[in-house]
Amino acid sequence: MQSTFLEARKADMLDLLEKLVNIDSGTFYKAGVDRVGQVLASAFQALGFQVVVDRQSERGDHLIIVHPEAMHPSILIIGHLDTVFPVGTARSRPFSYDESFAYGPGVYDMKASLVMSLFAIQSLIEAGDESFKRIKIILNSDEEHGSIYSRELIKRESAGIKFALIIEPSDMTGKLITGRRGGGKFELHVTGRAAHSGEEPEKGRSAIGELAHKIIQLHGLTDPHAGVHVNVGVVSGGTTSNTIAAHANASIDVRMETPDQAIELERKIKHICSTATIEGTTLVLEGGITRQPMIKNANSEHLLNIVQEEAMQLGESLTDKKVGSGSDGNLTAAIGIATIDALGPRGGNAHTADEFLVIESLIPRTILLANLVKRLSLE
Repeated sequence: MQSTFLEARKADMLDLLEKLVNIDSGTFYKAGVDRVGQVLASAFQALGFQVVVDRQSERGDHLIIVHPEAMHPSILIIGHLDTVFPVGTARSRPFSYDESFAYGPGVYDMKASLVMSLFAIQSLIEAGDESFKRIKIILNSDEEHGSIYSRELIKRESAGIKFALIIEPSDMTGKLITGRRGGGKFELHVTGRAAHSGEEPEKGRSAIGELAHKIIQLHGLTDPHAGVHVNVGVVSGGTTSNTIAAHANASIDVRMETPDQAIELERKIKHICSTATIEGTTLVLEGGITRQPMIKNANSEHLLNIVQEEAMQLGESLTDKKVGSGSDGNLTAAIGIATIDALGPRGGNAHTADEFLVIESLIPRTILLANLVKRLSLE
């Protein structure tokens, strides 16, 4: 019945997907992120759900979606409203599709998953199955930036939750994710002293020079064999080539395999950035570990078995994998909730101009999500 219901609404699913993709919603574009949230809030409200808006002053608002008759929801579905693309991207390459694939900014990561979650619930309502009263949905606005502003919300709303279903998209093989490396984000600000580099260089203290020392030391913390990586990915500083730089900044991304590595890595980064190499420069380090590693355990193994059983009922044999990137699954797994990630539709090339969605995977993954809600509501 679900398959028939959803096949009849495939055009509606693609219409909603087109509407969402054609809204620019990069993490730092609040107006666009909120517009995506408003579209989805209205759609869920039309199904009888309550939508609580967790308002943010500088970032997009987060949404908490629960049915008014829900009693102690035990299933948490998490998705995100933001993408990585700048304002103007949707206009320059709007939503399009052919017989096999759909294209556009965020079509795969993760606007198709947002459509999937809405129609999965709609199919349960249509079938008269009240398991939708056992779920809570969080749609946050900053997942692509590490969920820095939504992590406390996710932790708070996870109280009493037994299962976390993360609707990040799946790869072309359809594999689920049961393990992710942890990560962190730091910002290093260096202050020096400006001077004319030709007339009075001795009066200057180069913030860029100091930052260069720190970059080498930070990159030296990388240990590929242990799964530890430190990357200074963005640097800025200075004013002109003949002025000794008074200011310099660096954005630092870190990845690790274990909680112990996270503690040690943060300690080492703070130590490196605590003392200046060039006398007369000062350093300020901000940030920290944002996501603990998501480690496969007995709870997630049990949930994986359930997902695999439900997928097999639909004719799909699913396997799982561990990946280097992070998601909100790191957050729920870290507080002991059984978590499965990558439940969204298949596709690829996320965060690039070549991003695509496999259209034929949209309805099967919607059915799988609905069936999981039914199954887990009885656990």
